[in-house]
Order: sequence, then C-alpha cells, then structure tokens
Amino acid sequence: MKTALRTMMASALFLAGLPAFAHHAFSSEFDMSKPVTLKGVVTKITWENPHVWFFIDVKDADGNNVNWGCETRGPGRLTKQGWSRDSLKPGDTVTVEGYLAKDGSHMADGRKMTFADGRKIFTVENR
Repeated sequence: MKTALRTMMASALFLAGLPAFAHHAFSSEFDMSKPVTLKGVVTKITWENPHVWFFIDVKDADGNNVNWGCETRGPGRLTKQGWSRDSLKPGDTVTVEGYLAKDGSHMADGRKMTFADGRKIFTVENR
C-alpha cells in the first residue's frame, strides 16, 4: 500500500512539473544583439500555452517563400493586452519586429507587428 501511494505521489509531482519543462527564458532561445524585421503573410497561428506562435511566409533573396515561426507571450498575457484569437489571421500581411533565434533557425521573437493598413499590435508591454 505504501509503495502504491509513493508511486502515485511521485507521478503527480512529475506531471505537475511538465509545463515547466516546456517554458523557457527569452535569453535561452533569442539573441538581443540580433534584431530582425520580417515582412510576410501569416500562414498559421497556434494559440496555446506557454506561448502563442504564428508563422509567416517571407520571401528570401531568391524570391522563395521561407516559413518563419514567431513566438509571442502566452494567451493570458496577450488577452490582457487586448489580443483575441481573431487579432491575427492566416492571410494577414504583417511586418514583424523581434530578435533572431540563437540556433540560426527560421524562428524569431515576435515583439511588434504592423499590419498592411498600419495598425500595430505588440506582444511586450511598453514597446
């Protein structure tokens, strides 16, 4: 009986810690010394914890589409800033300002977005 209780408690502690494994500090993935501006068309949005991600097709120097992943804050923080699931939609043309991923992948921290009509939305307060 004690072994079963210990196993259940250990499992509960492990499972409770899983979301923490998925979360990371900005500085562990992005490089503040490498700002980037990307202009493209939104292809996908994932509105999930711990971060909302959106993906945009950006034309490279040869005219080919390159799909970039842009990480933002979590859904709760974005909602408090006035975002909703409809703030950004596939097909929207946006210019994204942020910072490149440290690993050199087509990934960026999406801090500020400007829509084709000039509207701006931010993912970090006071920026």
